[in-house]
Amino acid sequence: MSEFFNVMPSGEAHELLFRSLSVRTRAEKVPTAGASGRVLAKDIYSPEDLPAFARSSMDGFSVRASDTFGASEGMPAYFEVVGEVPMGSGPSVGLAAGQAARAYTGGMLAGGADAVVMVENTQAVDERTIEVNRPVAPGENVIQVGEDVRRGDVVIPAGRVLRPQDIGGLMALGIMEVSVAQKPRVAIVSTGDELVPPAGSPGPGQVRDINTYTISALVEKAGGVPVPIALVPDEYETQRLAAVEGLGRCDMLVFSAGSSVSARDMTARVLGSLGSPGVLVHGLAHKPGKPTIIAVVDGKPAIGLPGNPVSAAVVFGMICRPAIYRLAGCTEPPRAPSLSARLLRDIPSVAGREDHAQVRLVMEGADLCAAPVFGKSNLIYTLVRSDGAVIVPLERGGLYAGETVTVFLHT
Repeated sequence: MSEFFNVMPSGEAHELLFRSLSVRTRAEKVPTAGASGRVLAKDIYSPEDLPAFARSSMDGFSVRASDTFGASEGMPAYFEVVGEVPMGSGPSVGLAAGQAARAYTGGMLAGGADAVVMVENTQAVDERTIEVNRPVAPGENVIQVGEDVRRGDVVIPAGRVLRPQDIGGLMALGIMEVSVAQKPRVAIVSTGDELVPPAGSPGPGQVRDINTYTISALVEKAGGVPVPIALVPDEYETQRLAAVEGLGRCDMLVFSAGSSVSARDMTARVLGSLGSPGVLVHGLAHKPGKPTIIAVVDGKPAIGLPGNPVSAAVVFGMICRPAIYRLAGCTEPPRAPSLSARLLRDIPSVAGREDHAQVRLVMEGADLCAAPVFGKSNLIYTLVRSDGAVIVPLERGGLYAGETVTVFLHT
C-alpha cells in the first residue's frame, strides 16, 4: 500500500465503523453499590412512588393553608402550636382550624395539613402560640407523593452509563441489584522490532513498550477489559497469528503498529486478511493519527493505531473509546469534561485536517489560559505535561493567540 493513502474525516470514519459492527451485548447482574461506570443492560422501572409520603421541604410549621389567607406583617394570623412531627416518625397529631405543628426538612406533615410556613415567616408569641405574617398556598413548601418518581416510570433507560447520582437514585428505590452489560474484552497487540518490555534494558536502537500499558489503562477507563496478547516483531505471519488469537478471545482488537511505512502497510495487510468486510478506513484527516487503520472482522472492530504514543492515545479516544461503549450497548458515551480558556499562542494547522493540540492550563491574573505543549507525537511526555487538548476544526487553518477555546480535559 502507498504512503499516499486516502484520508477520511473522523466523523465519517465513526459512521462507517459503527454501521459494520455487530453488537452482541451480554448481560450480568451486579450489586447496585458497585455498578458505577457500568452500562445498564435493561430499563429500570420504579417499584414505588418517590417520595412515598408528602414531605416538608424546609423547617417551619405545617398548617392548613386556608387558615393563613390574608395574613401579613401588619395583620398576622395567630396559630396554636399543638405539637410536632419528629423526623423518622409518622404524624401523631392532627390539626383543627387555627392550629399548627412543628415541621422539619424531609419530615412528614401533621394530619390535615396541606402546606408548610417557613420558620422565617413566623414569630413566637409564647410557647404555644405563633404569628404567621405571610400566607401560603396549598402544597407550598411541600414535596408531594411521587413528585420525584412515579411507580412504573422508567427511571434509568438501558444503554446509560451509570453515574454516582444514578446509584443514589436506585438506592432510594431499594433497588439493590442491576443488570449491566458485560465489559467488552479488548485484545491488545503491540508490534515493532525495536520494542522491549518495560522491565528490560533497551539496547542500541531499542525502546520500551509504552503502548500496551497506555492502551490497557485507556481500555479500563472506557469500561472494557484489556487483554494484552503479545509483543510481536515486524513479521507478517507472527502478527497475523497474534491478531487471530486476539479476535478469537475478545470482542475487539487494538493493534499498535510501528511508525514506518512498511509497518503500517503490514498492519493493513494483517487486518485485511482476517475476515469480512476487512479494512474500511486507511488514514484519518487528523493530526496526530493520520495513519490509523479501521477494520471490522465478522462484526468485531479491529483498529490499527499509530505506533507513536501520543498519536495512539489521541486516536484511541476518538475511535476505540466510542467503539468499546458501543459494544456494551451504549450509544452516547460520557463526554470528556471541558472548560473554556484563553489561548496563549497560535496553533498552526492546515484546512481539511482536524488537529488535537495538547495544552496545559495556567493562570494569568484572573484569566484561565491554555498554553500549547508543542512536541512530536513519539514523545510520551508531550501528553504527560498536558492537561487537555484543543481541537482545531477541519475548516480552520489554525487558532490564534487570544481566542477563547474549549479545552477537553485529560482525566
